[in-house]
Amino acid sequence: MTQNDITVPLATMVEMQDAMNRKVHPQWFEQNFAWFRAIWLECGEMLDHYGWKWWKHQTPDLEQVKMELVDIFHFGLSCRINGVDSPTEIAKQLAAEMAEPKAADSFPETLEILAATALTTRGFDAHAFAGCMLKIDMDFAELYRSYVGKNTLNFFRQDYGYKEGHYQKVWDGREDNEHLVEVLASLDIADPDYQKKVYQGLVERYPSE
Repeated sequence: MTQNDITVPLATMVEMQDAMNRKVHPQWFEQNFAWFRAIWLECGEMLDHYGWKWWKHQTPDLEQVKMELVDIFHFGLSCRINGVDSPTEIAKQLAAEMAEPKAADSFPETLEILAATALTTRGFDAHAFAGCMLKIDMDFAELYRSYVGKNTLNFFRQDYGYKEGHYQKVWDGREDNEHLVEVLASLDIADPDYQKKVYQGLVERYPSE
């Protein structure tokens, strides 16, 4: 997809992220949350799914790696929302940066560029993020599909008590992210009710009290 092709869906994602943040805290922008810290910590969690321990056999769980990368994109979008630029303006800047991926020789090294930039600039390096996508063969269509899914999961978590501390993140021995992957695989992104069906799929799987 070209830079122009991804600008409109990126603007939609910016709007969705702002809506999610407002659900967590109506005045979220004034709180100056440490989104950059969430980025580099998620990078560390992602390496556990990818595998980095040379002293034991590990097989990358690419589905979960991709889902963690989507988590990082949530925080990256939050970093870029500045209260001045419109969603379209933010999307155009992100699209321009993502069109020029920055990558090292391996996925872990590319991920470390993303983490290092978050630590040193307290911001989001969209070039390195695109480089991470490149290293695990994740295209923009997959990012968009998974972002909408995870954004819906975040709304679901809030609705079921995440903020209050009584949400169950593990169901039937698996994390909710893993259930989400299966729900997304069963649905068509072109369905106009896609987001609603993702939410309903989670409701049907969540353990009733």
